[in-house]
Parts: sequence; structure tokens; C-alpha cells
Amino acid sequence: MALRWLLYVIMALSLSGFLGVGWVAMHPPVQPPVPPPVAAAIPPVAHPHVVILIAARPLRAGALLGPDDLAGREIEQPAPDMVTDTPTGREIMLGGMVRHNLGVGTVLHDDSVLRPKDGGFLAAVLEPGMRAVSVGIDPVSGAAGLIWPGDRVDIVLTQSVDNSAQLAARRVSGETMLTGLRVVAIDQQLMQGMVGSEGAEHAVRTVTLEVTSAQAERIAVGARLGHLSLAVRASQADQSSVAAGPPTVTWAGDVSSAVADAKSGQPLRIYNGPDKTEEMHF
Repeated sequence: MALRWLLYVIMALSLSGFLGVGWVAMHPPVQPPVPPPVAAAIPPVAHPHVVILIAARPLRAGALLGPDDLAGREIEQPAPDMVTDTPTGREIMLGGMVRHNLGVGTVLHDDSVLRPKDGGFLAAVLEPGMRAVSVGIDPVSGAAGLIWPGDRVDIVLTQSVDNSAQLAARRVSGETMLTGLRVVAIDQQLMQGMVGSEGAEHAVRTVTLEVTSAQAERIAVGARLGHLSLAVRASQADQSSVAAGPPTVTWAGDVSSAVADAKSGQPLRIYNGPDKTEEMHF
């Protein structure tokens, strides 16, 4: 009897084991959720910075652009008509006439200036009723290449008299013929120091000045009388076009004491016949 009960117990335990194995096989343990893979961070696309030209200081309409009037600013997406700060871009803008008033930092566009090669440029630069006249100069008489469009200059006329009867102290003279004339152009390119097609700076040969019709006539006559030189005026100086009163003449004797002492006084000529003349100085 006891053996029979032992057999029943063994069979019940075996059945329980089989049932447990089947349950586990049919109901696997729940696995924890696997987090999705983290995507690699994509770096943002870097836009290249472009340097464009801006106004470095306030500019009035009609002013001619010089090197100190231009500055650069970095931006990411320039407009197609903005002028880039490159040697070519600066060369194009230098010497151009500002069409409208520009404040500090104003971006320069292709149509911001009237360029020297544009039609009607010189006529637009001149004030109403004024004329443009060109003066031939050399590097010395042209202030050694330091004159820029927009500067104010005086014209000095130097002339000599080839007359042996004239006192040495009075044979060479200099006088300021005109004052306060505005420079509107340097050579045909209307800008001093610009790089030509050969890639080198050319020597300045002519300076174009803004004058009245009467001043243009005086310059034409002065160029035939002697040598014309230009003297740059300070920006704060009087900008009147013609000096008040008659011009002051500087003679050779006023500059050199040696010339003044060579033959002082007025000459006295004594005629002792048709072929014999004596000159005496007192």
C-alpha cells in the first residue's frame, strides 16, 4: 500500500515537472526593451564668409572715393550686386563718384558709384558752370605723386627771362597764379596710383582741375609763359579759387642772396657810337 502511494507521488511530481517545462517553453521571460541606436550628430554646413566693401566714413553725393573711404565687412551670404573686398573690387570702386549720400558702414553695391569709364562721368563730377582743364606735370611739379582727386591745389608759375641786359636778380620769377582749385582727375584713369593692365603703377602726367572759363584761359597762357607746378592746400585752408588782390611775385634775388649781390642797382647804358655800348651798375 505504501509502495503504491509512493508511485503516485513520483508520477505527480513528474507530471508537474513536465507541465512546468511546457509553461516556460510557451511563456519565455520578457526581455527589457532595447533602446534604439543613437544617430551620429551631423555637423552643420559651414557657409564660407565673404568680405564685402562698405563705406568707412560718411560720404556725400558727388564725392570721389579714395582708399580711406573703403573698409571691409564679413558676411555669410552676400547679394550678387555687392562688391567684394578684393584688389579688383577696390580698383573698380576707387575714383568712382558717389551717387547718393552714404553713412558709415553702408554696403557698397555695383550701382553705388558712377565709375570713371562710365559715360558722362567727368561732366557729372563738375559743379554747375565749371570747366575741366588738364595741366601737364612731372613727378616733382605734381607734389611727387601725393595729389588725389578731391584735393585742393594752388598753381605756381615759374618763368625766366633770357635777357642779358636784365638784372640777374630779376631774370627768374615765381608767383602763385591760381589758388584753391579742386582736383577732379588724375590722368585718363581719373585716379592716382591705380594699377594698369601691365600690373604696375604708371607715372602721372596730367592733372585735371575744376576751373571757371577765366581760370582756364589763365592756365593756358601760363603754360606758354613758363613752368606750372602744383602745391597741395590743407583741408582747413581757405578754398577760394583766386587769391584776393594782385598775386605776389617772388624774384630770384628774393631767394638767393648770391644772385641779388651779383649785380645790384639799376643798369645805366652809355652809347659811344653805333657799335659800342657800355653798361654801368650803381
